[in-house]
Amino acid sequence: CGLLAAVAAVAEGGRALPQLSDDIPFRVNWPGTELSLPTTGVLYKEDNYIIMTTVDKEKYKCLLPLIASGNEEEEKDYKGPTPGELLEPLFKQSSCSYRIESYWTYEVCHGKHIRQYHEEKETGQKINIQEYYLGNMIMKNPLSEPEESQELSCGYDLFHSLTQIPTKNIEGQMTPYYPVELGNGTPCSLRQNLPRSSTVMYICHPEAKHEILSVAEVTTCEYEVVILTPLLCNHPKYRFRASPVNDIFCQSLPGSPLKPHNLEQLEKQQEMLKMPFRRVKDEEMPSTKEEKFSSIHKPVAVGSHQLLTVGTTHISKLTDEQLIKEFLSGSYCFHGGVGWWKYEFCYGKYVHQYHEDKESGKTSVVVGTWSKEEHIEWSRKNAARTFYLREDGTQTVRMVSHFYGNGDVCDLTDKPRQVTVKLKCKESDSPHAVTIYMLEPHSCQYILGVESPVICKILDTADEYGLLSVPS
Repeated sequence: CGLLAAVAAVAEGGRALPQLSDDIPFRVNWPGTELSLPTTGVLYKEDNYIIMTTVDKEKYKCLLPLIASGNEEEEKDYKGPTPGELLEPLFKQSSCSYRIESYWTYEVCHGKHIRQYHEEKETGQKINIQEYYLGNMIMKNPLSEPEESQELSCGYDLFHSLTQIPTKNIEGQMTPYYPVELGNGTPCSLRQNLPRSSTVMYICHPEAKHEILSVAEVTTCEYEVVILTPLLCNHPKYRFRASPVNDIFCQSLPGSPLKPHNLEQLEKQQEMLKMPFRRVKDEEMPSTKEEKFSSIHKPVAVGSHQLLTVGTTHISKLTDEQLIKEFLSGSYCFHGGVGWWKYEFCYGKYVHQYHEDKESGKTSVVVGTWSKEEHIEWSRKNAARTFYLREDGTQTVRMVSHFYGNGDVCDLTDKPRQVTVKLKCKESDSPHAVTIYMLEPHSCQYILGVESPVICKILDTADEYGLLSVPS
């Protein structure tokens, strides 16, 4: 967008340009002398251009797309249910969503309350519960019209009439949300016993099941809770869509090179800096908005256990063979997790959980360390490999499990922590995505799930102990 602002600033002739937005991605192309405009997607007209001049007095005619983003007509003509009406089933069911973190559990009972609690279980004693209500719905019917309730505490049916829908930065993109205000929570001693309050932000996610994406204390005793729900996706203004990349085609005018000289030099320098196996940072990786959104962290339930945290990260776009070699040697580690704790998994080395803080630095806990002998002994009593049957009658490995023991001593059990790492194949549009989640079925005995398309390539190399190797 900064480049486009510069383009607009040097445009000759005073052409009025549409307001620029970070939500609409653009890409500058340098087609040289041969320009073939796309026949589908955004439209172009020969007279819709600007003249761009570089600091070296190089001049380019840049053809602009006519349509920056689609779906305006769909939004304009929408006559369907309001956001509040779309969410009505969630409130009528009196359903609740949960998020388990390292200490606190968060409970959102939609249209009723938000509770934060921690259970202390001691042998032979009753369960002690420490809890706070972060907000309660004041009115009896959260979906009633304002004239039916003078104590309206949320914006359900009022909000849809607002022209400007608020947005929140979710994984680097501004995402529309539908807010519900809850007040009258547990008194806050840090604010003269004023009641705690929360804003619940409902955002569209077509594959979600009303999960709590995040809970944040934005100011003292005031909270923001983000809920993923498919119900809002029927409303075009809340529906997520990947904005198309709009191409700007720039051709040189007589006396100027096909591409600006400084840009050519910069691209050459960037190519020289790229080492053969250089690891690319997350923020450097190209990723469409749709791909980034599909990897949103989602706490979900598996069987009778709930996940502590789930997180998706992206790993370096090395060649698959080199990536597999580095992963299996333990020199390339996977990271994931959301909330307070993050997780680091180095195959054949260790599993760590850690928290980074600007003031106190990094706090790290060794969850488990690798010992081949201990794992083999463990695998004699536990299934190191699980299979599924293909349609043609052959078997293929579905998952391998590895034991990592000898972690840091647990205060609750006075025994070393230990973790079973379950490596699973997970197909994805992003071939280098990694999803990591952690369960704690027993105190300081963990299960770490690691899922990635990369693992799909090596599962069938697992031996009887579940040990993996580079495919031949």
